[in-house]
Amino acid sequence: MAERFLGEIYLKVDAKARVLIPADFRAILKDDDPSSPDPARPRMHMVYGGPMRAFVECYSKRAFEQLAADIESMDEGDERDDAELNLLTRSVKVEVEPDGRIVLPPRVREKLGLLGDETGEKAEVVFAGKSDRFHIYRRDIYEARFGNIAQVDKPDAPDPRKLVSMFKRRG
Repeated sequence: MAERFLGEIYLKVDAKARVLIPADFRAILKDDDPSSPDPARPRMHMVYGGPMRAFVECYSKRAFEQLAADIESMDEGDERDDAELNLLTRSVKVEVEPDGRIVLPPRVREKLGLLGDETGEKAEVVFAGKSDRFHIYRRDIYEARFGNIAQVDKPDAPDPRKLVSMFKRRG
């Protein structure tokens, strides 16, 4: 993957549960799905499993294939069963429409809490880039956790660059 999913993008969900995939994200999805029968409709995987997650985790086709291969390499047992259930079974493959939108599948809407009156003018989501994947949060959930930078950035927290440097030295 040459490009990465980066940034936080706020977008509305319409009354038909459609949302626009950010243009930069669509370009990555297209590049990571070279075998798509229709290049204008790249495929992506939306993972809605994980009981403690307040988001849907989205992967390009290539990144999801790598995730599946990583799970397949695990030893049989409870940890593999949990990974298969929450990352593979509880996922859905969708195609991006030529206009750049997707329809959020019912289980994804359920995970995000976008049911009934929560769609339409009131519904807004945040696409949060995570390098090789991205998360979709309902806006209010995202802002409660990450929205106020002064609240999130604790004065005694270590500098993020130092954390990366420490990890590189250990790894």
